[in-house]
Amino acid sequence: MNEIIRCAWCGSDPLYIAYHDDEWGVPEHDDQKLLEKIILDGAQAGLSWITILRKRESYRKAFDGFDPQKIARYNQRKIDKLMNDAGIIRNKLKVNAAITNARAYLALHEAGKTFDETLWQFTEGRTIQNKWTKQIPAETKESQAMSKELKRLGFKFVGPTICYAFMQAIGMVNDHTVNCWRYEQLSR
Repeated sequence: MNEIIRCAWCGSDPLYIAYHDDEWGVPEHDDQKLLEKIILDGAQAGLSWITILRKRESYRKAFDGFDPQKIARYNQRKIDKLMNDAGIIRNKLKVNAAITNARAYLALHEAGKTFDETLWQFTEGRTIQNKWTKQIPAETKESQAMSKELKRLGFKFVGPTICYAFMQAIGMVNDHTVNCWRYEQLSR
């Protein structure tokens, strides 16, 4: 029986394997899903991604399905409730960043732009097809430019390393290693 070869980072955790096989690196263009992913990537700062994956459903519930209109209106009472929710990362800076990011997202829409076009401009609207065998960079010139622009637009927890992880997750770059079974599928 042939063993399926995956990117080394995904390990053997069934949740991680499902994320790797079904989501990671698949191009995403839905604005609200992109908002969810940028908020979750910000929450992941300093932690492992599996920690966030295990809490993702709790995040969806706690943050009202990542509805930007609702998140943008969060008040101190809601923040206090979030800070007492063991289902999420209870970091005040990260919780406040989610609110700030929802407001910045809505400001983009009010200016007549989509989050999708704002993000995908850094790869000219297409997936960059990398050919990594082992070492994948933590950031690139594209993620540095994205970080600078998102910060200019008022987003928080969007440094170049977070932006690159985000770009990988939403399929702006195909960073599956060339020996991974998903690499060829996503390079078509």
